Amino acid sequence: MAKANGTKVITNKVRLSYANVLQPKAFEGQEAKYSTMLIIDKSDKETLDAMKKAIKAAYEAAKDNKLKGVKPGNLKTTLRDADEEMDTDEQPEFANKMFINVSSKTKPQVVKREGGMLVKTDSPDDVYSGVYAIASINFYAYATAGNKGISAGLNNILTTGKGDFLGGRANAESDFSDVDWEDDSDDDMFA
Repeated sequence: MAKANGTKVITNKVRLSYANVLQPKAFEGQEAKYSTMLIIDKSDKETLDAMKKAIKAAYEAAKDNKLKGVKPGNLKTTLRDADEEMDTDEQPEFANKMFINVSSKTKPQVVKREGGMLVKTDSPDDVYSGVYAIASINFYAYATAGNKGISAGLNNILTTGKGDFLGGRANAESDFSDVDWEDDSDDDMFA
């Protein structure tokens, strides 16, 4: 299902991390943006090939201006290998994955399937770090402060399935699943 149309890519199922798609977030000295990291399984050749095709299209469109002097083999991109850059013992969700950071100044539309229809959602229960989704992104060239390369902007997100929270947050069911439920309804700890 993943496809590229010029510089635009619709991914197969990816996982969101560092998801700031409901509220913009500003990082040191930068303007607030909506952003997330897409975690892509290395076995998803269809999505990775679509991204490589879109990166090439973005390079071709900018090689005579923004990327002048940058050879394709030396091109910096935000699509990176998690096995090389992340501690997969500390963060096992990155093992055998690629990742890309995407952002937008404008709020992306976030939708979910409900009753066979696409429904907009702004609920933190539907979109969070750890949720599975299909993303629409657009690759573009940049030349900033002496750095040149290809990055990607975030267009829209379709959530496709719940996943465990990433970043240390646990859900209440897992936190309290082994609590011994003695009947202590008559005990008033404040009496």
